[in-house]
Amino acid sequence: MCSSDLWELLPGAPLTRLTPALLDQALTLNNLQAGQLAGHTTIPPVRLYLTSDGPGFCLHQPLREHSARTRALDRWITTTGASHPDHLAGNDAVHCDYQPANILTSDGHITAVIDWDGAGRGDRRFDLVTFRFGAHAIPAAPEVIRRLDRLLDDLPPHVLAPAWAHMSLRMTDWAIRHFTPSDVNHWLDLAEQRAY
Repeated sequence: MCSSDLWELLPGAPLTRLTPALLDQALTLNNLQAGQLAGHTTIPPVRLYLTSDGPGFCLHQPLREHSARTRALDRWITTTGASHPDHLAGNDAVHCDYQPANILTSDGHITAVIDWDGAGRGDRRFDLVTFRFGAHAIPAAPEVIRRLDRLLDDLPPHVLAPAWAHMSLRMTDWAIRHFTPSDVNHWLDLAEQRAY
């Protein structure tokens, strides 16, 4: 059963507007991921693909061919990858796609987080960066985005830089190959806020 079928069986619907209360709940759930994979050494660490292509996503060539702007972003991504490990360190559970479409809500409460098939081992704070990218695609009160950005500001560089580079690559590559030029610019506008 795929996640789109599963959510139909669970209470709630995908999050479509991020409120302060829902952000609080999303952060609480993220905190619960800490240390959950300690002792489970067979679960692999999350790969970032900052210097080489991922398996059908996180492809570098589309960025290198699309525009001067995306080429500059890819240079920053690969430079970041050259100075960081290509996988997440840590024993936290990492969802890897912790974004509004995978968070079900009902009556102002999160009822489920779905689509864990890409999950792995690493640092749960990676999911906060993923969540910030997801919040860029839905309505959210400015104070909610400011709070989320302040949380990211407090992340250590060895966590934030590779996570931001990964999500910048992932979303820009996908938009180039599957969506419109305005969608590409939408993700570039966000990616460039913390790149370079």
